[in-house]
Amino acid sequence: MATTSDANREVAREPAESGGAPKAPRRAGLTMQAVVQDRYGSADVLQLRAIDLPTVGDDDVRIRIHAASVHAGDYHLMTGLPYLLRILGFGFRAPKARVRGTDVAGTVEAIGKNVTQFQVGDEVFGTCDGAFAEYACARADTLAPKPARLTFEQAAAVPTSACTALHGLRDSGAIQSGQKVLIVGASGGVGTFAVQLAKSFGAEVTGVCSTSKVDMVRSIGAHHVIDYTQQDVTDGGQEYDLILDIGGNRPLSRLRRILAPRGTLVLVGGEAGDRWTGGMDRQIRALMWSPFVSQRLRPMFSTESSEDLQFLNQHIEAAEITPVIDRTYALSAAPDAIRYLEAGHARGKVVITV
Repeated sequence: MATTSDANREVAREPAESGGAPKAPRRAGLTMQAVVQDRYGSADVLQLRAIDLPTVGDDDVRIRIHAASVHAGDYHLMTGLPYLLRILGFGFRAPKARVRGTDVAGTVEAIGKNVTQFQVGDEVFGTCDGAFAEYACARADTLAPKPARLTFEQAAAVPTSACTALHGLRDSGAIQSGQKVLIVGASGGVGTFAVQLAKSFGAEVTGVCSTSKVDMVRSIGAHHVIDYTQQDVTDGGQEYDLILDIGGNRPLSRLRRILAPRGTLVLVGGEAGDRWTGGMDRQIRALMWSPFVSQRLRPMFSTESSEDLQFLNQHIEAAEITPVIDRTYALSAAPDAIRYLEAGHARGKVVITV
């Protein structure tokens, strides 16, 4: 088993891609390429630089990164908005974590002395600080073995978005087979996983998206698809047992109109609102209203764990979940990847290859 000092002396080699030759070895302890920011702002603050490789802690795994994915949290941590994030400890004047990215897939390059579940050479996926780089360190309890049926690019698309969908449906939503489930924002990173998971749980799934994404949402398993540019879902006569509203801005009162008397509304994030709360005011109001109504109104804040990743792995290997990838970008083009996500055009996930 490699100790921290051992890891800093060893030579890390990138495994050959399918049908290709291995890349040249890279000695640990030197530098790596990473997407770094020193201040909050637009994607223009992101710079590709050579920085020191991260040091492996006792409970850590150092990963040779093959792919990372982009999600809304990366954008918010890049801009420092809403300001609530800064108050919560992510860095008041500048981000504490200088390298962006959290979702990762790659090969274990070194392990800390307390790590027993992974060995050098294992293929893993999960979350870490600083995924937009050639190497990153992650706590072992935030990683799991990479699903065998997925490429590194597909595996990197899973962690945050799929775990958010899982917690929203299973934990906050208490989904049951036979329920009518509405996924608002069905074409995005979280939404595409939510549609597939809800169907695997035995629900009748309705997805809400824009015109250009209707066919895609239907293709991943939605029984019904509503084009919000043509129809306001809250004007319909259909009631739903569970509504998962992902980054939406519809008033709670309108969503409650289509929620069954004892149904559950789960609010995942929010992209409207002021610079202080960024749409989180709906979550606050939901908490205030919920004790006084028969419907359950639940804000949701997701975390990722090895156990969740292994649960998702089972559904992936059973071909019940397949990541939807819209575009891939090179590491040097990470700012463009975030701009594309920010523009709201993505169908599923945006992935960065390293």
